[in-house]
Amino acid sequence: MRGDHSVAVVQMKSSESKEENLKTSVDFISEAADRKASIVCFPEFQMAFSPLKQPPKELAKGVAEHVNGNFISVLCRAAKHNRINVIAAIYEKNRNAKDFRVYDTAVVIAKEGQITSVYRKLHLYDALGFKESKKLIHGNVIEKPVSTSVGNVGLMICYDMRFPEMSRILTVNGADILVVPSAWIQGIMKEEHWRTMVMARAIENGSYLIAPNQVGNIFSGRSMVVDPFGRVLLDMGDKKGIEIVEIEKSRIKEVRESLPLLKNRRLDVYREDIQAFS
Repeated sequence: MRGDHSVAVVQMKSSESKEENLKTSVDFISEAADRKASIVCFPEFQMAFSPLKQPPKELAKGVAEHVNGNFISVLCRAAKHNRINVIAAIYEKNRNAKDFRVYDTAVVIAKEGQITSVYRKLHLYDALGFKESKKLIHGNVIEKPVSTSVGNVGLMICYDMRFPEMSRILTVNGADILVVPSAWIQGIMKEEHWRTMVMARAIENGSYLIAPNQVGNIFSGRSMVVDPFGRVLLDMGDKKGIEIVEIEKSRIKEVRESLPLLKNRRLDVYREDIQAFS
């Protein structure tokens, strides 16, 4: 019998071949279901690794798809066949024909096979020598948390995690699990930043945080799951593959009652500052 609160975390090294990555993804979905997981979470750039030298037009024309394209459609069928929820990530075509940049998009697929949420990455990684905005176009909406069998899931993507206001907005709108598909680039202090922020976003919101990451190529690995009190339940290091973690929904209520950070906010003092800032 499947554990209703079992999460499968995939740490993968996406190749430049979309077809190869799709086959690998379907295999991971089947494995997650066989191991009794209720939901399987993939990293950012699941669809393909885009080398720095790859022109935006090549990514847009040769790799990216619309959400209802073949890549997600195949994953929807796999989710339905295996009766498992899926969180996937794609390069989504931009409907502006004059702009070859694409969206960096996360998609929630229910176990019945239908899409229940589509989130386009808000914060592009134009930092530390990188310029994602050369190939990617940012989204403009924080999507509402979506109900799954493991809890109410709020979506962010990678660099979004450096902006704590986003995870707080998702939490006050009902998220008790934050899922952050990522492709965290290697570099000086980068793994320390990664681990610190994964833990901080979980602790400050009293939420589980699930962060599947790319490994290899230029990425750091270290896919993690952290509980609402900051306890690290999973750190995959540089291992490729899939790991299963149990989510205890009662733990969310327990932590939020004993460490009532959301309740103890002084909105009477700084509500206007928050509104002015936003």
